[in-house]
Amino acid sequence: MKIAFHTPLNRYCDGAPSGDRLMARQLVTLLEELGHAVEIIPAERSFLREPDPALLVAHKDAAQGVIATLMERWQAPDARPGLFFTYHCHYRAPDLIGPALVEHFALPCLVAEASDAQKRFDGPWAEAAALAREAILRADLHLCMTARDREGLSRLIPEPERLIDLPPFLLEVEEIPEHVATPRAAGEPIRLIAVAMMRQGNKAACYLFLARTLARIVDLRWTLTLIGDGPERPAIEAAFAGFPPGRIRFLGRRERIDILAELATHDLFVWPGLNEAYGVVYLEAQAAGLPVAALDSGGVPAVVARERTALLAPHGDEAGLASMIARLISDPGLRARMAAAAQVFARQERNGDGARIILAGALDAAIARHGRRVLETVL
Repeated sequence: MKIAFHTPLNRYCDGAPSGDRLMARQLVTLLEELGHAVEIIPAERSFLREPDPALLVAHKDAAQGVIATLMERWQAPDARPGLFFTYHCHYRAPDLIGPALVEHFALPCLVAEASDAQKRFDGPWAEAAALAREAILRADLHLCMTARDREGLSRLIPEPERLIDLPPFLLEVEEIPEHVATPRAAGEPIRLIAVAMMRQGNKAACYLFLARTLARIVDLRWTLTLIGDGPERPAIEAAFAGFPPGRIRFLGRRERIDILAELATHDLFVWPGLNEAYGVVYLEAQAAGLPVAALDSGGVPAVVARERTALLAPHGDEAGLASMIARLISDPGLRARMAAAAQVFARQERNGDGARIILAGALDAAIARHGRRVLETVL
C-alpha cells in the first residue's frame, strides 16, 4: 500500500537534530519494513512558537498550495495513497493538509502523537487549537505514545478502539556503543551528561533547573558534560558559571554518532524533562548503559522503567532530583544494576520489534474502521 506521511511539527529530514525528527524517520522505516511505499508530503512545517495570526494565515495559504498540487497529482488512481498518516498534531503544529485530502479522496487516516488542549480554546491559541482538533477528530485511529496523550484524547474521543498505545522505541540500537563499567579510583568523579538543544521554552527551563539542582550537591564528586547549542546558550552558560572550574564541560552541537559515542563514556544521564513530550534521548542514553535521573513530568515515564532503569523525582522538585542524583553517585552497586537494566530495557524491550507489530495492526484497524464508516454513510 502507498502511504502519505505528513509531519506538521518539523519538515521531514530537514537535517536538524531532534527526537521528533528521529521518531518520524523510524516510523517511516517501520512502514517500509512492513512492505508499504511511503510518500512524504512536500510541505513546510506549520509550527507556531507563539500565537501569531499572520504566521498562521501564511501556513494556511502554503498548505492550500500543497493540497492543490496533491489533488491534481492524486487524480490518477495509481498515484493516490491508500492511507494518510500524520505524525504530530497539536495546537502549536496543527495538520493543515491532511483533513482536506482525507475528505476529498475518502482516505483512511492514522495519526501518531496527537494531543488536544482544551485550555487553549480560550485566548490567542483558539484558532490553531480548533484546527488541530479538526484533524484529530477526523482520524480513524490514533497511536498514543504516552499516557498523557492518551488521557487527553480519551476526553475527546469516546471510542476506546480508536486509541492504540505505541510506546516510544529505538531502532538500530546496535549502532549505539555500550558503556563498559570501569571501577572508579578513590575520589574520581562520576561523569554526568545531558543532551538537549539550547532553545527558549522547556529546554532552557530544564537547563536552568539542572543548574539549580546540581548546586545542591556541589560537595559530591561529579563532572557534567552538556551537549547542545542554540540561542539560549549564553544564559545557560551563565547559570553554570558559579560551579568550580573543571566541573562543567560544554561541547556544543554534535552529530548524532558523536553524541552516542559520548554517552557511552559517561556514568549517568541527568535531564529534568520538565513537560517533556517524552525524549528519545532517554532511550539512547539507556541503550548506552546509563541510568537516568529525571522528573516524573510529561512523557518521561514512557521512556524509562521507573526504579529499574531510572529514578524519578516529583515534577518541579529540585531537592528531590538532587537527592536522586546523589543516591546514584554514592551507590556504585545501584548504579551498576540500573546500568545493566537500562541496556536490556532500551535494546530488547524498546528495539522496535513490538512497535512493528503494533503499527501493522493499527494500519489494518484504521482501514477497517474507515470502511465501516463509509458503509454506514451509504446505508
